[in-house]
Amino acid sequence: MDGTIRGALRRAIGTRARRWLLAGTLLAGLLAAVALTAAAAPADRTFAELSGTVQSLMSVLTPLFGILLVRDLRRAPDAARIIPTVLAVGLPAAVIGVVGVLICAATLALTPADIADEPWRHSGTIAVGSVLVQIVAGLVGTGLGLLLRSPVVAFLATIVLPLGLFALLGAVDALRPAQAWLTPFGSVRNLLSGDMSVLRWVQWLCVLLIWGVGLNAAGAALLKRRQQPAR
Repeated sequence: MDGTIRGALRRAIGTRARRWLLAGTLLAGLLAAVALTAAAAPADRTFAELSGTVQSLMSVLTPLFGILLVRDLRRAPDAARIIPTVLAVGLPAAVIGVVGVLICAATLALTPADIADEPWRHSGTIAVGSVLVQIVAGLVGTGLGLLLRSPVVAFLATIVLPLGLFALLGAVDALRPAQAWLTPFGSVRNLLSGDMSVLRWVQWLCVLLIWGVGLNAAGAALLKRRQQPAR
């Protein structure tokens, strides 16, 4: 099992294309942070505001690492196991989250313009939340990668399904409170604001169970079922 995990971790960022994908994701975050800091009003130049946009932008690309890992799994189903493959997406996700925190902190600290009165409010919680946001995004990628054969369709689904459900729930007043319980974007807004309560942590756990654990469990079961006739 240890060897399988190490192999999956190497595949996560072990190719030149995936290292370029990682670099491109981080570069997009850096450019967004610089642009936001330059364009925002002083009151909006806070760690929370920067993180909310930068981490959300990078989380669009994070699922690709999970989808690519699952593609490797499909190509060599007897050589790679599902659980280590799913867990391996945590490496690039954590790197994106941590570097994103450093980008936002450095951009805010080095800006020559005026900033808000309390620019670092909830910074510790936001830093932790940034990593959690990226990990959930990576797990959404592995889950939909397992459920959908086409990597392109799976990647589009990582955008359309969460945001579509968020918009659908938001269109009905009675269902709007369910956004934070059922959609990643609903919990992302809370995590990256830093204003977390016990209730909001429970809401994030529900999102993790649905989109992280549940989606991957369903995908793993479907993949095993597809492999059985071939064997």
